[in-house]
Amino acid sequence: MSTSRPNYPTIAQTVGHTPLVRLQRIPGAGNAERNNVILGKLEGNNPAGSVKDRPALSMFMRAQERGDISPGDTLIEATSGNTGIALAMVAAILGYKMILVMPENQTIERRQTMKAFGAELILTSQEGSMEFARDTALKMQKEGKGFVLDQFSNPDNPKAHYEGTGPEIWKDTQGRITHFISSMGTTGTIVGTSQFLKEKNKDIQIIGVQPEEGSQIPGIRKWPDAYLPKIYNAKNIDRIEYVSQQHAEDTARKLAKEEGIFSGASTGGGLYIALQIAKAHKNAVIVSICCDRGDRYLSSSLFSG
Repeated sequence: MSTSRPNYPTIAQTVGHTPLVRLQRIPGAGNAERNNVILGKLEGNNPAGSVKDRPALSMFMRAQERGDISPGDTLIEATSGNTGIALAMVAAILGYKMILVMPENQTIERRQTMKAFGAELILTSQEGSMEFARDTALKMQKEGKGFVLDQFSNPDNPKAHYEGTGPEIWKDTQGRITHFISSMGTTGTIVGTSQFLKEKNKDIQIIGVQPEEGSQIPGIRKWPDAYLPKIYNAKNIDRIEYVSQQHAEDTARKLAKEEGIFSGASTGGGLYIALQIAKAHKNAVIVSICCDRGDRYLSSSLFSG
């Protein structure tokens, strides 16, 4: 009998390698007749519950490797929710203090989850939105209150998807993917994943999803030019589609009731566009990112109907 101890993983090692699952009921008979497959990549299966676990771990680990930060340091980040939760988790794993700056209109579940991981929250006015939160975080850094990882301009953000999300999708579809769809917020997911997929097959269509004018969808947004994330690179993005808040929320509710996939409105927005694309194509393998878990929206009106 071997006396060597098994090599048990740490929780950080469970980030990524999320399931890619086929939608069964929502696409309908017409989609089957066109021989299309619509797949959702379940990023809510990451340990802190969203796709943002990937860049959070990447930004921490690479900054630590470069010597920019070391355990015990205080880090600051502006976040609209999922990134903050992910950063708070990684800070807890690696031994950092985390200060998160966010608009006051975020759901109570998100705020409580960040606090559970030990993060300090600074809430800015809803009117100032994320732009003001970003300015506040940078001001705090200038005042010497901590180090900003800056998900919006940090190349370690899309690198997490170039090295993880993209290769996983390529492998799990056996290279058959024809369309990749991602909601756009910080844009790291679509930038990194699209770079990898286009290197494998330039004919893969990359579609970004943004909210229609007047729609508010957590996790998806169109930035003013002055605040456009510096990591954003449109080179590999074939087109951008716009989704209404109503369609995004309705699709998120349908996903839960008809597919058993419990996720937020940003997931609903992406899959709504995936369904529209499927109506216009045959023999397509369409992959859409399911960004997070629905339990962090229970205090909102999303699932109250």
